[in-house]
Amino acid sequence: MVRLGFVVAQFNKESPVTHEMATAARERAVERDATIVETIEVPGSYDTPLAADRLARRDDVDAVVALGAIITGDTNHDQVIADAAAQGLTDVSLDRDTPVALGIIGPGMSHAEARERIDYGATAVDSAVDMVTALEATDQA
Repeated sequence: MVRLGFVVAQFNKESPVTHEMATAARERAVERDATIVETIEVPGSYDTPLAADRLARRDDVDAVVALGAIITGDTNHDQVIADAAAQGLTDVSLDRDTPVALGIIGPGMSHAEARERIDYGATAVDSAVDMVTALEATDQA
């Protein structure tokens, strides 16, 4: 059984997108026979790498799933946030030798487009579980 840590960004609280992504992720974890050890809610997607790092340090977490929605604004700030979050999560994965699944949707999305991508929460769980399985297979080879 794969043990997961979830990080869920809360920035777009006026829209239930991240909560619905987390629900989809929890449902997929049950389908994949994975256990969610802990969920950390953070202010926004930019904040996900630190929380992911805390979870990746734990012995009882096999992989981390980071969920968030980056909605476009009047400037390119959404691109800056997306780039920083993706790089930070990649660094955590490599530094901790722990899979970190990028379930952050955006940038360049409207609220309507974000709602169409709620299933990315489930996809991120699939990625995390599949990575753990793949890495365990290489350890046994």
